Amino acid sequence: MTPVTCYKGKCAAVFGLGGSGLVTAQALIAGGARVTVWDDNADAREKARSAGLIIENLAAADWRDFDSLILSPGVPLTHPAPHWTVLKARHAGVEVIGDIELFCRERRKAAQGSPFVAITGTNGKSTTTALVAHLFRNFGFEVAVGGNIGTPVLALEPPARDRVHVIECSSFQIDLAPSIDPTAGVLLNVTPDHLDRHGTMENYAAIKERLVQNAGLAVVGVDDEISSSIAARLKKSGRAVTCVSVTKSEIGEGITLDGAALVRHHEGCAAPVAGLAGIASLRGKHNAQNAAAAVAALGPLGLDTERVAKGLRSFPGLPHRLEEAGRIGKVLFINDSKATNADAAEKALLSFDKVFWIAGGRPKKGGIEPLRPLFGKVVKAYFIGEASEGFARTIGDAFPYECCGTLENAVPGAAADARASALEAPVVLLSPACASFDQFPDFEKRGDRFREIVKALIAEAPRD
Repeated sequence: MTPVTCYKGKCAAVFGLGGSGLVTAQALIAGGARVTVWDDNADAREKARSAGLIIENLAAADWRDFDSLILSPGVPLTHPAPHWTVLKARHAGVEVIGDIELFCRERRKAAQGSPFVAITGTNGKSTTTALVAHLFRNFGFEVAVGGNIGTPVLALEPPARDRVHVIECSSFQIDLAPSIDPTAGVLLNVTPDHLDRHGTMENYAAIKERLVQNAGLAVVGVDDEISSSIAARLKKSGRAVTCVSVTKSEIGEGITLDGAALVRHHEGCAAPVAGLAGIASLRGKHNAQNAAAAVAALGPLGLDTERVAKGLRSFPGLPHRLEEAGRIGKVLFINDSKATNADAAEKALLSFDKVFWIAGGRPKKGGIEPLRPLFGKVVKAYFIGEASEGFARTIGDAFPYECCGTLENAVPGAAADARASALEAPVVLLSPACASFDQFPDFEKRGDRFREIVKALIAEAPRD
């Protein structure tokens, strides 16, 4: 845990008692703060009470007593409307921040300048976070990895000169971290997402930009127009910027993709960094962008190309992100359950040639219409969940499809069709382009169920 000693003697209100909220309250108390916690959910309050925390209904509290409101990132700060605790805090002149901000303040107090890599982007941030951590470990560093990727930031060991913190940051977390100042900040891409929580694309992009504004080194993907504009503004302001691209060869200082190899551009010269061919965990151009950004985040260490290449080759990847779930004969099964929007599913479709595509769930705005240029890659589709009828209307007669309802129906059907096809290397791809909430609590459970079904099919398949 990281005790928040910079809050010693202060009084904090903590709202939202999920995993990060409980840890935040405990870290504040460990640092000497007085803490009052509340959650609108009675079960969450009981769990906090069992952990020894002081429960007080913040609706009836005197907000003049508080120095800060520490808000869970899952609670609305601005849209669709500010949460009632936010309104009370603003009325009393109390700042509203999150656990990432507390970490940043503690780092400046206890270990100014300690290594801190912060990573964001609409897509790819978890893979990049895991890869950055893996590469630093490959160089022999002690690494603490967390944030949006799983472990709350304040549950990690404290900042220290000899410890690298690699933290994934969602837009919600950045919005609650006004002074975030990593030694290296990574912005992978910005495409429409979470507009229900940020109101407009302009607001969403501005929040993402904050992560790199005060970074010692800004690493920015420049393959989308918004991120490219952010990089240009940072350069104009005098910030150190390393650009990464998998579609452009002329980007100034940075790392690009040439064929299947990363290339570093510095002072007008180009030099090879590492090849990506054959690395299953980094399949596809989107993962090439993740790899380029991760190498750039290493700073000068990234010049040791031999160790970088070794680290890339040994990266195991993350579950539910183009994860190989198994094979039956010539058929490869890919679990890409993390693809919860069309942009993410596009990356998966671009990674394979002939696909038996399982898609659907709770649809997001725009559906799969943006994927129309890739329809030629789909041999047949198997739709599940609430999106089935809408997806079928979008597809029309572009390729064959079935509305299967559930994974239990879709996976065996796709497997049978793929095995019966004349294709040399067919792929059964779960890349839903949808949220999971109509049938599963999260994308992890959806991907786990896909794996279970594939495992059962493999066990039942006749030996070749």
